[in-house]
Order: sequence, then structure tokens, then C-alpha cells
Amino acid sequence: MKKLLLYLNIAALFVMISSCELSLDPYNGKEASSIFATTEGIQTATLGNYSFLKTLDYATFYHFITEYPSDNVTLSGSTGNNFFFAYNYRHLTEMTQTSRFWRRAYEAIYGANKVIENIEEGKSPETDQLLGENLYLRAMIHFDLVNTFGRPYAQNQGNNPGVMIRKDTEVSALPPRSSVKEVYDFVLADLTKAETLLKATKNSSFASKEVVQALLSRVYLYMENNAKAIEYADKVIKSGRYKLVDTETYKKFFTLSNESNPETIFAIKHMVVDDLAKEAIGSMYDGTAGLGWGEMYASESYRNLLNKYPNDARQNFVKPAYVKDASGKDVIAARNGIPKYFIFKYSGQDGIQTLSSPIYMRLAEIYLTRAEANAKLGNAKAAIDDVNLIRMRAGLTGTELYSTTDLKGNTSVLNVVLEERRLELSFESLRKFDVFRNKLPMVRNYPGYHLLSGENTQVIQPTDPRVIYFIPQQEIVLNKNLTQNP
Repeated sequence: MKKLLLYLNIAALFVMISSCELSLDPYNGKEASSIFATTEGIQTATLGNYSFLKTLDYATFYHFITEYPSDNVTLSGSTGNNFFFAYNYRHLTEMTQTSRFWRRAYEAIYGANKVIENIEEGKSPETDQLLGENLYLRAMIHFDLVNTFGRPYAQNQGNNPGVMIRKDTEVSALPPRSSVKEVYDFVLADLTKAETLLKATKNSSFASKEVVQALLSRVYLYMENNAKAIEYADKVIKSGRYKLVDTETYKKFFTLSNESNPETIFAIKHMVVDDLAKEAIGSMYDGTAGLGWGEMYASESYRNLLNKYPNDARQNFVKPAYVKDASGKDVIAARNGIPKYFIFKYSGQDGIQTLSSPIYMRLAEIYLTRAEANAKLGNAKAAIDDVNLIRMRAGLTGTELYSTTDLKGNTSVLNVVLEERRLELSFESLRKFDVFRNKLPMVRNYPGYHLLSGENTQVIQPTDPRVIYFIPQQEIVLNKNLTQNP
């Protein structure tokens, strides 16, 4: 494939840099030998690869297929949109969200591979930095893919089928699915290499050494290598690059630009020109002012957990919508009998209701990663200390905090940590993984359109085939070496 333009035209997403921001201005392709001859050309190609992440197919659809199956949300009506089958665990072999996410992910991987193949390591600090950034992107995307289409690593020690590993630009190659373990090993290799290359301190829209270390802590946690998860969490925390915002700032956390938010480690940057309006993540969550669909609400079970502590600052991210009843009294609005509790983690950036830069990693997660790993290693006090740090930031004090002798009804320190992860990281595409990788069932014992007629609870066991998605049927047709999930 001689011209770089060829693969860029597939997605029409190659970008130029403007005032150190990511934009969607199209790049007029050049011969690969020309663009990769200069640092500026490599930088432009790298920005193009970042831009794949902020498309509808990647950022939005990845959110749909990871957060909608959680117990944090409830759908207030049936819909013809295929995300309905992600939400209710009744998957199809050809779903819009999974098919387009898969395709966009591998396009982005191709773009990263194109840069990686055309950089000579050690030529300059600038090009080594860009090499590291593309290694990070390739690793991150493979990680997202394998967790979506492959079973949790903790099941069968990673020996279940994963996804294709693509480490070059040979488009005629039709690789089979590697095992989950093989994909994780590939991700670890890329991240470990990137860690040595990334020297520049860039804002949270870009990869840096600390971004890589944060993802390594998550990868090791998912592998149940708890000592390594703690090691890399410590590196991020002790780097001093990030800090938890104060309680008052936290209440407006998700309206802040990611570059100006000291807690954000890596976010998928969206600018005003990137606003997807009713196709944005926040559109389904926030129905205020009639600008979004506002049909997916905070679940009753999540609200019950949150409401244990009325002073919790995280109450600001979930709020009811009100209407007047016949007597003129304010009552909570409902749709099909489901109370409207709008979610505000993807609203209000730059004053635009549907605009946000989805946060992929932030410092609070790193503390809770360390807490979970310590809980599993029997270090109860260390785990509780990190949980309490997050709770204190949420404005909780005194008896609202945990101690090793007061777990407030939880049966273990691990349950304390997982509950806090649910509270703190709700609606951030982590809950489904937290449940199933810990071999727990997803219990959805609240009203919503996930229930069949006559049901009052949906329980998905961690061994259920629909914990993961079918490989898109079109991909199996195109690549006979791929096998389908049961």
C-alpha cells in the first residue's frame, strides 16, 4: 500500500495539529516515504491515530457496549437501536455497535502500525516519543478489543479465545484469534516498551510515561497480578503529576476541559467541532432542555447505594427531572414508569450539553486499583486507607468512613473496594469488567427494559456466554480463520 492516503481515506479522519489541539481537519495525504521523512509528518500521522478514538464508532459505541450492560443504568423503553441488545444481554451476531467498533479499532491499529514501521528508534527524542505514543495506542486498542470480545483473563488463566493481534500493516494477512493471554502479553510488551520511550510531559489528551503506567496498573489488575498492579499504581501516584481535585471542584469535574483537570490521566479529547449532539454519549443520559434523548437513567440499585450517604458529592452526577402534577406540586418525572434520574458525567463541557471528552483513566481509579490489589493480598488497612481517601474527597467524614473493624455491612474488604469502585467510577465503562473479572454475577433487580415479562430481576452469571460479544459476522465472512464465540 504505497500511499498513506489510501488507509486514511477509509476513515476520512487524518488530522492536522492546531495550537496543540486535536482537530478534525482532513489531511491531504502524501507518499508514505515523504510524510515519515520529517518529525512534523510523523506527528501529523500520530494525531490522525488519536483522532480515531473520538469517532462515534470508537468512543461512543465502546461506551454503549461496556456501560449499558452494567447494573448502574436502566433503559426506560424499547428501542430499534442495536444497543438494546447490549443492554439486555440478548446479543446478535451482527450488531451496529460491535461491528463498527471492531472495524474502527483495527483501522486505528493499522494507523499506529504504519507509524511504528516507519520510525527508526533512537533517531531523536522527538521521534522516540511519537513511537512510544503509537505503541501506547496500539496496546490500548488491543486491550479494549480483547476485553470486549474475549472472556475475562481470570477465567481459565487467559486461555480462552481473544482477538486478532495486528502488529504490522500486511493487509492480506488473515490471522486467527490469539488467546486472551497472548493478547495481554502483546499489550504488556507494547506498554513496557512505550514506558522507556516516552520522555515528554504532554497533557492528558496524549500518551506519556505516566499514562502508560496507569494502563499497566489496570492490565495487571485484570490479570490478577496484584503486586504488579500496586507497583504501577504507585508509580503514577508518586509521580506527582496528578492530584485529586477538591470536593467543590469535583462536583463539576466532568464539565472541565481534560487538559485543565489535574486528576485526568488520559481522556479522548473532544472539541466543540466534535460535538455529536444526539449521537453523543451524554445524549442518552441527559434529557434536560430537550437536547438529548434522555432515555437511559441511573438504576434504582445504584441510587440506593448512593443515597446511603446524602452528603456524598457524587450525588451531583445523578439528579432527578421534575414535572408538575395536577395540583401543581413538583414530582419526579417518569418514562414508562421508570423514574427519570439523569446522568451528568458526559454533559456540559464548554457549556455544550452533549459535549464531553470521555475520561479513559483518572487518578481516583488508580487509588482504587491499588486498594483492590491490596485487598486481594490481605493488606486490609492499606486498602481501606485508599478507599477512605476517595470517600473524603467526596465530602464524607467520621462515621461515613470505613475502618478494618467497621465494614458497614460488607462481608469483606474486597467488597468494600468494589462497592467504592461502583460509586466512584460509575458510568465510566468499568463496572461490567469489575463484576465479571471478579467472578461475580451482574444482578439487575430493578425496573427497566432489561426484564422479560413477569421478571423482577435479571442475573447474568460470570460464566454466561453473553458476558462477551459475538465476533461481528461480517468479519468471520471476510476472515475464515476467525472462530465465533458461543
